Amino acid sequence: MTAIVIIPARYDSTRFPGKPLSLLRGKTLIQHVYENSRGAHQIDNVIVATDSEPIFEKVVSFGGKAVMTSRKHPSGTDRIAEVAASVDYDIVVNVQADEPLIRPQMIDDVIALLHDGRASLGTLIKRITNIEEVLDPNVVKVVFDEESFALYFSRSPIPYHRDEWKSLKDLVTSNELQVSSKKKDFKDTPHSSLITRYSLYKHIGIYSYRREALLALSRMGPTGLEKMEKLEQLRALEKGMKIKIKETFFETYGVDTPEDLERVEKCLSTSL
Repeated sequence: MTAIVIIPARYDSTRFPGKPLSLLRGKTLIQHVYENSRGAHQIDNVIVATDSEPIFEKVVSFGGKAVMTSRKHPSGTDRIAEVAASVDYDIVVNVQADEPLIRPQMIDDVIALLHDGRASLGTLIKRITNIEEVLDPNVVKVVFDEESFALYFSRSPIPYHRDEWKSLKDLVTSNELQVSSKKKDFKDTPHSSLITRYSLYKHIGIYSYRREALLALSRMGPTGLEKMEKLEQLRALEKGMKIKIKETFFETYGVDTPEDLERVEKCLSTSL
């Protein structure tokens, strides 16, 4: 199967305008993402899909490929679908432009998931090891079946361990788990049984799509659960598509604010 990585990159961002062009260790974010994507073994091409001439020009300047797309797309999925409709590849991988820590192996892994003919999409998950992530609605949680197909994605803690948690209020107000004043690692708390006895997973936002599935999803309107949770992957589940998942041991940090950029810089310094 042939595969392409398409990186949706828009200039306008409420919290961080011009984010793809921000510098990290002397390179723009978009160049970090592009070069890391090029390192994957299972791909045939990488293209940046953008509505911004400055981003387009920057990608071309460092030798990358870019395509100008409509400014009217409500999501990155719609943006990559516009490009996917004009190219001929079996698999399309959506890599976010604000993920400079993306690893080539992660791209290869999501492509391999589509070797299962039942899967329309592939994506990655990672085990949660910090209570802050369990409670954070910006960290999307996932549950899956015995064959590693996603059952549901949610911003709420799932699965909900009734006997141990009693209520979310208990988690938030517990002195041991009060993450607003102290950021404790989950495994270091007195409630470590929550992570050692049960498996909680977060979603890592990289997707592989069969091309026809991506184009079909882009033609559909938002579904009920999708609108409630503001999670596009729920559209696929509500429409009966199967999402195959794989656990990764790599950590990634998306850049949503200038402060996040500093966090990634520290991660890179630590890894050297």
